[in-house]
Amino acid sequence: MLPLVYHPNYSCPFPDDHRFVMSKFVRLYQHCLHEGLIGKHNLFTPQMASVEDFLLIHDAQYLAGLCDQSLDPKAWRRIGLPWSQGLIDRTFTAPNGSLLTARLALKYGLASHLAGGTHHAHRDFGSGFCLLNDLAYTAATLLQNGEVQKVLIFDLDVHQGDGTAAILANEPNAFTCSIHCEKNFPFRKSSSDLDIGLERELKDAEYLAIVDNTLMRLLDEVKPDIVLYDAGADVWEHDELGHLNISWEGVRQRDELVLTHCLRRHIPVMTVIGGGYDKDHARLARRHAIAAETAAHLFPLYL
Repeated sequence: MLPLVYHPNYSCPFPDDHRFVMSKFVRLYQHCLHEGLIGKHNLFTPQMASVEDFLLIHDAQYLAGLCDQSLDPKAWRRIGLPWSQGLIDRTFTAPNGSLLTARLALKYGLASHLAGGTHHAHRDFGSGFCLLNDLAYTAATLLQNGEVQKVLIFDLDVHQGDGTAAILANEPNAFTCSIHCEKNFPFRKSSSDLDIGLERELKDAEYLAIVDNTLMRLLDEVKPDIVLYDAGADVWEHDELGHLNISWEGVRQRDELVLTHCLRRHIPVMTVIGGGYDKDHARLARRHAIAAETAAHLFPLYL
């Protein structure tokens, strides 16, 4: 069965009416359990990381401010989430979940994290509901430890992966690609190694063609040892913050396309869930489940 990564602290106590749906993680876990994606031996639980672990990509003063609640109020407003110890605990756990997922992908060929995609977190500040950057942390850790020589971050969240791009700007062995809605948050974009800004209301066929052509080219040119795939669910046509016009089936086809290209080339690939905003919280969990369901379907076919 497909390796899945999850920790019970991902859904910490949180205001139910907040735009960021903190309950989506436990709802996603429950959905995967109900659909039979979780067996006796394929669910893995990460350990909480230390402050020292994150010094690889984050500023020491910023990390201290997160832990002791000493950040300037303006900095907290930029993050957009209310401080709590539960929030800090999950924030220091989830990036290790993405790292664990990447290591499982290196071992088994494919793995999915039931969280992740906090790509707006920069080296010394948080933004857009993101406190620590799991994609940059995973890439930098794997490279520093010599576990891989080349990483491709393929970010298909509807919002540009600005924090990831900025943190890894001087890391030649991590290639960052972001395909996003151009006229959308963040309004100050960073420079990824490759940015493709899409027009609003783009539909399935053109979107899938762009994703397909871009990924095939990058796999051939970058020759990554692993692909970190941010399967943003916020490209869906009815997402509250998306502004693209991609159908539910289009999202599923996108995920199958990305994973199949990697698996056919025997390139390990891991998925994180990326953004997604919806007042219907159960529907949001189902939308986030598309990546794991698609990966679970493909896992026995290629591995």
